[in-house]
Amino acid sequence: MYVPPHNREERPEVMHQLIRAQPLGLVISAGDSGLVANPLPFVLHAEAGPHGTLECHLARANTQWQDLGAAGECLVVFQGPQAYITPSWYPAKREHGKVVPTWNYVVVQARGRPTVSEDRPWLRRHLEELVDQNEEPFDEPWRMTDAPEEYLAAQVKGIVGVSIEITELRGKWKLSQNRSVADQQGTALGLLARGGASAEVGSMMDDMLEANGCPIRH
Repeated sequence: MYVPPHNREERPEVMHQLIRAQPLGLVISAGDSGLVANPLPFVLHAEAGPHGTLECHLARANTQWQDLGAAGECLVVFQGPQAYITPSWYPAKREHGKVVPTWNYVVVQARGRPTVSEDRPWLRRHLEELVDQNEEPFDEPWRMTDAPEEYLAAQVKGIVGVSIEITELRGKWKLSQNRSVADQQGTALGLLARGGASAEVGSMMDDMLEANGCPIRH
């Protein structure tokens, strides 16, 4: 991934936070059938290994697990908030007009060594963690014990687990850091005004500007 110095995010805790907030990662591997990519939900164990360990599962019918079992390395991409940036938000447009559109986004790439598991206790433990992690925000969270045991046992037979020891984490926070403070402030205000997913990017820019001593006025 191309990462200019001003867009580089190297703090493990910040990248781990994005993975937890956006746990659906795109798993990319290469095998006999060529390149394969599948979106899969992950659980992150930040303390397992120097950079953490990712855990997921695939349907047994999904042959990517076989590629992962034979591979020495795979890549997982976690996409954070993203938004189109119009030059109309830049004060520079009115000053000299030498501006063009761009895209702001946040992304983390994790490279690692995959290990495949068909161990039933491992799979049950992983599924319980995955469920508990994603059910936590609900007022009445669903638990695996809510389903009949024989039904769960049949479901577990149909999946294969994958553990990925992370060997490298790379983060790219492209949030208009190459623009002037005025252009950054104008962009953040424009994104916040649009709402939805754009406002998430605007909020991240707002936090960055405030941390740099240049808060915007909402």
